[in-house]
Parts: sequence; structure tokens; C-alpha cells
Amino acid sequence: MKDAAPQTIYLRDYTPFGFVVQEVHLTFRLAATSTRVLSRIRFAPNPDATDRTFFLHGEDLNLISAKIDGKPVEPSVTPEGLTCAVPDKPFVWESEVEISPQTNTALEGLYMSNGMYCTQCEAEGFRKITYYPDRPDVMSVFTVRVEGPHPVLLSNGNPGKSGDGWAEWHDPWPKPSYLFALVAGDLVNHADSFTTCSGKDVELNIWVRPGDEGKCAFGMQALKASMRWDEEVYGREYDLNIFNIVAVDDFNMGAMENKGLNVFNSSAVLASPETSTDMNFERVEAIIAHEYFHNWTGNRITCRDWFQLCLKEGLTVFRDSQFTSDMRSAPVKRISDVIDLRARQFPEDQGPLSHPVRPESFQEINNFYTATVYEKGAEVIGMLKRLVGDEAYAEALELYFARHDGQAITIEDWLAVFAEVTGRDLTQFKRWYSQSGTPRLSVSEDYADGTYTLTFKQHTPTTPGQAQKLPQVLPIAVGLLNPNGDEVVPTTLLEMTEAEQSFEFSGLSSRPIPSLLRGFSAPVVLDRAASREEQVFLLAHDTDPFNRWEAGRNLARNSLIGNVRDGAAPDQAYLDGLGALLRDDTLDPAFRALMLSGPSQSELAQALFEAGVTPDPDAIWQAKETMADAMAQTFRDLLERLALEGKVDAPYEPTAEQCGKRALGSAVLSLQTRLDGGAMAQKQFDSADNMTLQLSALSQLIQAGQQTEALQAFHAQWQDDRLVMDKWFGLQIGAAHPAQAVDRAGALTQHPAFDMKNPNRFRAVFGALAMNHAGFHRKDGAGYDLLADWLIRLDAINPQTTARMCSVFQTWKRYDTERQAKMKAALERIAAQPKLSRDTTEMVSRILG
Repeated sequence: MKDAAPQTIYLRDYTPFGFVVQEVHLTFRLAATSTRVLSRIRFAPNPDATDRTFFLHGEDLNLISAKIDGKPVEPSVTPEGLTCAVPDKPFVWESEVEISPQTNTALEGLYMSNGMYCTQCEAEGFRKITYYPDRPDVMSVFTVRVEGPHPVLLSNGNPGKSGDGWAEWHDPWPKPSYLFALVAGDLVNHADSFTTCSGKDVELNIWVRPGDEGKCAFGMQALKASMRWDEEVYGREYDLNIFNIVAVDDFNMGAMENKGLNVFNSSAVLASPETSTDMNFERVEAIIAHEYFHNWTGNRITCRDWFQLCLKEGLTVFRDSQFTSDMRSAPVKRISDVIDLRARQFPEDQGPLSHPVRPESFQEINNFYTATVYEKGAEVIGMLKRLVGDEAYAEALELYFARHDGQAITIEDWLAVFAEVTGRDLTQFKRWYSQSGTPRLSVSEDYADGTYTLTFKQHTPTTPGQAQKLPQVLPIAVGLLNPNGDEVVPTTLLEMTEAEQSFEFSGLSSRPIPSLLRGFSAPVVLDRAASREEQVFLLAHDTDPFNRWEAGRNLARNSLIGNVRDGAAPDQAYLDGLGALLRDDTLDPAFRALMLSGPSQSELAQALFEAGVTPDPDAIWQAKETMADAMAQTFRDLLERLALEGKVDAPYEPTAEQCGKRALGSAVLSLQTRLDGGAMAQKQFDSADNMTLQLSALSQLIQAGQQTEALQAFHAQWQDDRLVMDKWFGLQIGAAHPAQAVDRAGALTQHPAFDMKNPNRFRAVFGALAMNHAGFHRKDGAGYDLLADWLIRLDAINPQTTARMCSVFQTWKRYDTERQAKMKAALERIAAQPKLSRDTTEMVSRILG
């Protein structure tokens, strides 16, 4: 267990490690509770360092022996690591330690999952394997020998010699310890190969437990598509002879980009039509791409320190979004990314967990694998690309790869290549990395004598630790339409650098209708009181897909807020405009499905809060129900036609075209269920030949209260498939009536298949409860108490998952005083636990403020 009263680490205090690691040799003698790790590491004094203290990180290690240049030494050992007197010249450090993978339930370092040995070393897990300078700026070449009675023994790099019960691996590319990986177990591989642009053949493998071989084909297809795309778009060729992926059931995150040996949460790589939804397939494709793209943006070039985490993650998220846009629908991908950004990152940026894209300090780095670092970090890359242009972006990336290959670098190094290529001064742009909070952008307009003027004002509210905010560089994409719906000014990028700034458009024959922030060109909140008539016009005519969707979203949100505040009926003008859009069969079915989804309950709660109204979760849920009923009645005569457009008369393929049709079909089914009580959903459930159709039908049956037999049939069919059972657990809570959600979650924790030690299963239950907005925020506080009870239990087992789940409480101050008091009490009960982990201590204390 980590110290519950940790020290704060600051970016400003960075100093380089006192020694260079020239090479690393590791030998693993695997045993469930007594694995021996032998290390032989060649050190040399670092000429760039002023502090030559020889400190090696190490946690939960039993030191058996230590030597320097072959002579035994007795280092000073603490729970955090060891120090030792060393020569003022190159030397060889040797140590032998014993660890217990089987009892390592935190899933950091070397641990066991269903009899398989596997590792997770990012961010600071390697120190649980052996004594080492476990920091990202220490890079070295690794040679590894794995010994154990397992048919498959894997590590980073290229395979070397092997024999009965042993195998050697050598990674020729210097890497930090967080990229180390080892896997051993009874595994089978789905094999393939890839020929790179230079003609090199690369062996590809996806390693899985026996029985999962049939779920690997799509993952392999996604891997090969990623490799080809990275060559064609970024000029990045793979650099080893082999690329291995391993599926692991017990994993805290989605996947890990270890050099040449990616370890994946099984949910992020295994997929088949029968067991995976369309959304699962797209997630697998995106995560495989993300981890592969890290080979260059994260591995070959890595972070100097963990404060620079956004350097690798923001860039790689941006790259995987580009990839998905190219593989599927770019407008739908952009809208989906913004929905996710607003749902996850905006609340983070506007609450007690707010922090800059590059934090200035932390206590536990695991708590900063956040939407701000990842998704907002990617938005910053996107803005930079818009500002400099595609050609300059490509040139800067070429320089970046050439200059920094094999280095651990900083945000300053990243921006310097753009400054050099473009001649721009990026000092102000750099504020996106140092200034927390979501900027708010207001706009006023004027039209006279054929000239239209837009005046923007930007303001970023105060966030924890940052009271004074300076103006940001904002790329604002704008288009202008005339009253007939014709575009009179195509998309134009305005660059705002001042707190208040005006832009003129001349030569116009009439007052235009503005289309602002096209493509969501900057991650801001646009404060503009556009009229209802203007929003209806943009919903019908805007040529920018994102802003057309945004107009519909705004109309829906305003209508729902009106219902919550005053009991107003759903806006008929919105329903009419939406109906016209739904009838346009030239539009992507996936886009039309998104138009039907509407704002989430949490989004409405935030909108009410910002308007000075205390959100009532029950009233919000009822408003959503009222709107959905109105949509079902309004579109009654259209649903049959839309259902036909959403039907796929071909064998299942997870293509963008088929997925879009099924998405539309699922959205239509949710409305049809409100009219027929679930008859159509039952018919679809009984005949479904893929998980997308089966699960969407089951969801509607739950919402219609007709789920009992279907849930039993689903359980009987899939009780032996752990990933499908995660869906079974989560759907019963997420789709439940709010009054039943907490009780249903509590009951499911008593189900024999519930395993709190498995992060996927824990998140399936409690992530679904948190997503059931009115259910989690039940007025009696039962949702808060149930989650707190289980987080307290989990913390001693898996601090990382516990701390991340605590974030569901981050918006506690936006609700009524009664709910606030109950959430605060739950948080304080967690904080009062005597042996609370460092991870959870930091998260809870930040949320409480």
C-alpha cells in the first residue's frame, strides 16, 4: 500500500538523473508467489547532471542480493527504493529480488490474470518488478530472458534464442522502463504478416486464451490498416521484425503501447459479430490504432517527465481520431469526439479536478490520465494544425521525428519545431498547455452598408490554483449564409488573440446568418443567444455538418430546459426541423441517428447550473421522457420508412456504411418501443444474428419493463463469455428506470459472476450506475452510499481503479443542498479510511476542495 500522505511533485523541480543507463539485462524465473528477477545494469555518470545520488526506485520488493562490479554491497533500503555508494566512473549494478505476481491485485508491475503472467508498467509499475531509475527520461536497450514452464514467453523487441522453458528477447531501441513488458502463459496466436513500405516483412500476432481465436480477425485487420495509414499519412514505418498484441482480462486501462509487445484489455481487442456491438468494433479499431501510433509518438520519442504526458497522449489521440475519420465518417467522428469532450473533459475543466493540459504538480501521476491530458490535449494539436495549415504541420512533424528520435523531450521541444518551420511566435499558444479551464466565447454582431462585423470576447473562469487568466489563441472557423440558405462566405479561419477582437466581412448584399465555430474549431463554450428561428434555419441549411448538428442540439437543449423550468411542451419547430432532416435520405444514416440522440441528462444539468438554476435530476429525466414521447408521436408515420433505411440486408460487416444503418435502426427502435410497448424490440431480440441488434433490442425491452424473459435468455446464452456478461451487467443498470437503478446495482453485486477484482466487471456495474444520471442521484443518497461502500472495499485491492471511479463525484456542487450534503458525506467517509491509498486520497481531497 502506498503512503496515504504523499509529497507533492512539481514540474519546476525537474533535474536529470545522475547516471546514464547504457544497457539492461533482466532474467525472470517465474513462480506465482516467488518470482525471482535478476538484473544486470550498466551505469555511467551523466555529464548533464549535478546530483550524483544513486537512487533506484523499488516498491514491494524483497531484495535478495546486490553487487557493484561483481562485489556484494549493502544498500540502504526504504519502502520507496534504495540508495548506495557507487564509483565515480562506469560500473555494473547487479541485483536479485523476489516478488509475488499472484497476490498483486493492484495490476501494476508483474501480476497474474487467469493463470497468465503479464505486466503493466506505465506510469510507475516497473519499480514493483526490480530496482531501477523508474522515470521516463532514463532510456536504455533491454535484453530479457524469461524462464518458466509456459508454452509462450514474450517480451519487448525481437525474439532471440529459446529452448524448453526459456526464451530471450532483445529490444534494440532505447526505451524508458514504463514501456517494458513481459507475458507468459498458455496462449494461442492469430498470426499474420505485414510488408512495410521499404519491403520488410513483419510478423504479426494477436495472442489470446484458447477459445478466443475466433475474435481476433478484426483486430488484425485494424492493426494492418493502422500500419499502412501511418506510413501513408505520417511517413512512419515499423521498426522491428515482429509486433505482438496480447489480450488480458484483468487490466486497469484500455491498452498499453509497450515496444513491440502491446498488452490489451481483452475488451479492446477481441471482437466478433455475435459478441460485439458496432461501437465495440469501432473502439477496437481506434485503440489498436492508438497503441500502434505510439510506436513513434510515445516510444521512439517519449516524455522527459510525467508532466509532459500530453506530449505523447494528446498527439496520439489526435492521430487516432484522424485515422478513424479516414476509415469511417469524418463528420460523425468529429461530432462523437465533441460529445465525449463535453461529457467528460468540460466537467473536469470546470470543477475541482481542473488542471492544465500540462499539470504543474501532482501527488499520484496515475490520477492525471485524464480527459484533459488526452482529449483536450488532442484538441490543442488540432488547433495548432488549423492555425499553421496542413503543409506546415506535415513539415513540422517530419522535423520533429528527425530531430528528436530516441529522445525524452518536453512541450517546449514540440512547439519549437513548429516555430522553426512556420516562423510563428507560439508563446501565447503555449498557454493552452499551462492554463486550465474552458474558455467562454461570447459574440456580438453588426451589419451596415454591406459590411458584417463579428466582435468576440473571450473569458476563462477561475479554476483551482489559477485565479488570473490570460487571453488564448483561438482559431474560430466561420461561414456566412444568406437568407435563402446559400453560403456567401465559405469557411474562413479567424485567429483571435485578444480578450476582445472584431472581424469584418465586406461586399455583402444582405445581412448574413453566421455559422460560428465550424467543426468545433476550438474547445470553448460559445455563449451566443441565437434566436429560435436562426437555429431552425441552421438546422435546415448549414453546410457544415457539425454546426447543423449543433443547431439541432441547441434547439433540443433549449426545449428540454424549458420543460424542466416551466413545464413547457416540446418545441414543435424543433420537431418539424428534425423531421425534415430525418426525411433527407441523402444524409448519412449515422448522422441522422446522432440527431435523434439529443443532449444527455448530465449535459442538461450543467446547462441549468450555468443558467443559475439548481438542476433536479428527476425533472431532467422526466423532460427527456416527455421529449422522447413527443418525438415518437410526431414521427409515427416516418418510423417505418426509417426502420427500412436502418435495415441491413447483407451478412454482418463492421463497416461504416452498415454501422450507420444499424445506428439509425436502433434509434428508431427506441421511438417505436414507446408506441408498441416493446413488441418490435421483442421481435428483433428473438431474431437477432449479431450483438448490435440483440443488445439494442434488450435495452428497449428493459426500458419498456418487458425484460425478464429476455434477460434470462441472454444470460443463458452468454454466461460463459466474460465480455458479453459485462454488457449484461451494465445494461440492466444503465437502461433501468432511475428508481430501480441503485437497487438493481446492489443486487448485481451479489451475483456469482460479479468480481470486484476485475476492473471491467466493476466498471460494468458502477460505471453504468454513474451514467444513469437520475438513478445515481436518487434523492435519498442511496446511489452515493452504495458507490462509496464499494470504493472503500476496492481501494485496498486496486487503488488505481478506485481513484478513477471517484471522479463521478466531481460535479457534486452543482446539485441541491440535500444532495450535496449526501455526496460530501460519502466522500468524507472514503477520505476517513485509515489505510486509504495515495491515489484515492489525492482524488477525494481534490474533489472536496
